[in-house]
Amino acid sequence: MTVQQPTYEALGRELEALRQQSERLRAVEKAVQRQNAYLTALHETALDLIGKLDTQELLHTILERAMSLTGTGHGYIYLATSADSCMEMQVGMGFFAGQVGRRVTCGQGLGGQVWQHGRPVVVDDYQRWDERLPDPALDRLHCAVGIPLIAEQQRVRGVIGLGHVDPERRFDDEDVRLLERFAALATLALEKGALYKAARHELRERHKAEARIRESEQRYRIFLESSPDPIVVYNMQGVATYVNPAFEQTFGMARSEILGQPIDFVPPEAWPETRAAIGAMLSGQKISLFETQRLTRDGRKLDVQLSSCLYTDAAGKVIGNIVTLRDISDRKRAERALRNYQDQLEELVQERTIELNAANQQLGREVEDRKRAEKALRRREVDLQAQSQHLEEVNTALRVLLQQRLDDRDELRKNVLKNVKELVLPYLEQMRKMHLSTRQQTLLLILSTNLDNIVSPFINRLSTRIASLTPTEIRIASLVKEGKTNKEIAELMLIARNTVLFHRHNIRRKLKLTGTAGNLRSYLLSLEE
Repeated sequence: MTVQQPTYEALGRELEALRQQSERLRAVEKAVQRQNAYLTALHETALDLIGKLDTQELLHTILERAMSLTGTGHGYIYLATSADSCMEMQVGMGFFAGQVGRRVTCGQGLGGQVWQHGRPVVVDDYQRWDERLPDPALDRLHCAVGIPLIAEQQRVRGVIGLGHVDPERRFDDEDVRLLERFAALATLALEKGALYKAARHELRERHKAEARIRESEQRYRIFLESSPDPIVVYNMQGVATYVNPAFEQTFGMARSEILGQPIDFVPPEAWPETRAAIGAMLSGQKISLFETQRLTRDGRKLDVQLSSCLYTDAAGKVIGNIVTLRDISDRKRAERALRNYQDQLEELVQERTIELNAANQQLGREVEDRKRAEKALRRREVDLQAQSQHLEEVNTALRVLLQQRLDDRDELRKNVLKNVKELVLPYLEQMRKMHLSTRQQTLLLILSTNLDNIVSPFINRLSTRIASLTPTEIRIASLVKEGKTNKEIAELMLIARNTVLFHRHNIRRKLKLTGTAGNLRSYLLSLEE
């Protein structure tokens, strides 16, 4: 029987099948090795996390382990705030190192999406993801994954976020499953850290409370020991359990003699009111400033002011009462002396009252005299007021007459000015048109100017200001005001130049400009303003 040899095609198919089987075996072996590595890493991470108690150190360790498990150098951890209004980035490494403190709300960005849905979210290309944060600093981020940190009652406490800046790197399903198991361990570690932190906080608060209690006890003991008022503490059987130094000093009783037994210092006559006060206190009433008497060791009676209240133990059970006493013997003696003095004072007051009544009668007579004088004075004031009103009316009449005089003067000035303009100036104008010599024209100009000055306010003001100016000085002052020089004034007035200078000197003297740098023309021009 002849055995048929396999063909090359059959051998090739068998070799290809063996190669594929070998590759599958290697892939399975690689997956098993990777799984073993992941489990080893999880075990080491769990041991490492269990030993961490500080929250910040624990977060850094969780993030470093998560990045190590997935082979990336970029990651962050968000934690929800106390009010669950947003999540804040607590730690960030690599690409996210500069973004610590960033806050996102529910549904905002990768962290907000994981928080909203409570499950892992994988983004293959963050740059083109519709839900990305609009921050240019995140443009270099490509593949990213977010894993929720789920606490009790499915509450998302935070988010572990990892990313790649290399566009070729990806997070596969195995990475997500591993990170979910890791997140469960991380959540347990965080809750343990929170419990430890709460326990330490409670322990610190307890120590503080104990310290405050000790401080309060010490403070109250110092208060009792330093109080100037006697204080005694009784139990419910009426036995003294504490007395302060002021009690020993006031009543002359030593602590060793009275502690552990009732104190016998109530006078017999004070027992009824004392029993009534004790009954009221046991019924829940507070005894405050109750005045009674107590005995000292040597038998002296002291007036005391007593206040008492019940005190309880930690369970609220009444276990005794505290009594505060104040020695008011000196005050009582002072009150008695004051009453005696008041009695004497009342007698003196009665005597003084009789004297005051007599003085009041005398004062009444003087008041009547004063009233009559005031009445006469008021009548005199009425007369003076009538005279004052009469004088005011006379002054008003005089003011009216004076105003009328001023109005008449102004009317006269206006009439003179009108007459000059209508009766004189037209003829001067006709003479100016006639064939006159130069001197005649000059004299005509001077005549016209002087006529204007006569009726102008300047001459009125000048003559009013200096009544002693002569007519020649007034003419020269008018020409100076118009800007004429000494030579021109001399030619116009047919006088010598020195005569002009003489009159100018007199004008400055009468205007009180001598010895000053004041300009005569400027001063004369100011009179027109």
